[in-house]
Parts: sequence; structure tokens; C-alpha cells
Amino acid sequence: MLESKKEALLSELVAQLCAERNFAFPQVQGFDELWPHFRALVNTREPAPISPFWLEKQDELLSGLLAEGGISSLDDAAVSPLNPRIRLWQGDITRLAVDGIVNAANSQMLGCWQPGHFCIDNAIHTFAGVQLRLECAQLMQAQGHEEPTGHAKITGAYNLPAKRVLHTVGPIYNPALPDIGKYKLMSSYLQCLDMAQENGLKSLAFCCISTGVFGYPKEPAAKVAVDTVQRWLEATQAQMDVVFNVFGDEDLQIYRRLLGF
Repeated sequence: MLESKKEALLSELVAQLCAERNFAFPQVQGFDELWPHFRALVNTREPAPISPFWLEKQDELLSGLLAEGGISSLDDAAVSPLNPRIRLWQGDITRLAVDGIVNAANSQMLGCWQPGHFCIDNAIHTFAGVQLRLECAQLMQAQGHEEPTGHAKITGAYNLPAKRVLHTVGPIYNPALPDIGKYKLMSSYLQCLDMAQENGLKSLAFCCISTGVFGYPKEPAAKVAVDTVQRWLEATQAQMDVVFNVFGDEDLQIYRRLLGF
């Protein structure tokens, strides 16, 4: 996508987002300066419908940005020597074209509200589009209470290359109660696996649940993840490929050891 096209789309989008909240248009120039303002506006926007014209422009921009950054497929993930159904892939989960990706959500299930935050919840909601927060809000309104730890929901993926997003609330780590945390972390993985199977998904990519702001130590969390997925695959004999998605090099080395690379 041409830089001029990206800037024109972004300017239109930001203008309407500012108008609906009576904000002044930011005094910046160029795509790189305007993008953080767009991201902040969508990160802090209440779940609500918006015009089809705006959505068309948003979808054009986001799909173009994702394509520009490169899309990876299941075949790009390395197969574990321990289990041909388990794979490992390092990269940005918003660029992974599989049937389902897992989002590490919070109990509100509405995405991250902190502008431009580095968490996966923020990235998934930003690049999926504002439709995702609205669908999540509708699910939560129907449920009538916050999402319990260890549970999961499934939604559309909108502009992401994945087909569906599974949102789960992992445990906030408490070193005084390690067994409870382990049980709830296992539950998050199992809920996502069961939900993926129930919805006919043939490939599912997990992020590193609870190891970010929720503070679960990386190696114990990875052991729970790998053990839980292996046992589930053996017990169900499901014809599903499971990808462990890591972003940083530390996580990559942990999963490489656990998966026999």
C-alpha cells in the first residue's frame, strides 16, 4: 500500500474518531506520527457501532498493514520432535494465519484500554478492528458478569489473518498459592482446546498465557502449557495442530527445550 494511501485512510479514520468524542484533530503530519493517535483512540473507544463507511476504511487500512508486514502460515511453524501435532513459532501472533489464535484477556473481556500498550490483548484488538470489542461487549452483556479465571470465549477475528480469536483469562500469579495458579492456568489451556474442537478448528496458536503483566514465571508456565496440550492431544486424539507462539528470545529457548528441539 502506498504511503500516501495509508496516510489518507488514517487521516479519515482519526478525523471521525475525534469528531465523535469532540476531540481536536492532532497537529501531526505523516503516517508514523498519526498512527499512535489512531491506536490511542481505538484503544480507549467504548464498544459501540460505527458507520459502515468508517469500517470499510478501517478494514482497508488494517488488512493492508498486516499484508505489508507479512503473513505467516502453519507451515512456517517448526514441528516438535516430540509430537507432530505440536509446533513452535516466534513472531507477532496478529500475523499468523491459522484457524484460531488465543488472546490473553482480562476479566472484562473488552481488550486493553491503555493507549498503545505492549500487551497481546492490545495488539489483537487494535489489528482486528473495533468490531472485536463490540462483539466481546455483546457476549459479556449476555453473560451478565465478569469472565472467571480459567474460562474462555470465542469470537470472530475480523481483519486478522486468523479465522477466530479465543479469549481466556489466565491467573494472576500468587507465589503463596502456586497450586491454585497452576490449576487455573491448566484450565485456560483446556478451555481453549475444547472450545476450538467444538467449533471445528483444525489449528490453534497459543500465546504465553499469564506470563506478561499477570506475572506467572515463564518456565513453570511453559511446562504447564506443554504438558496440558500434550495430555489433551493424547486423550482426545484430536486432529488439531497446536502452535506455541512466542515473541521474545527467552520464551523461544524455554519452549525449544521443552519441545525437544
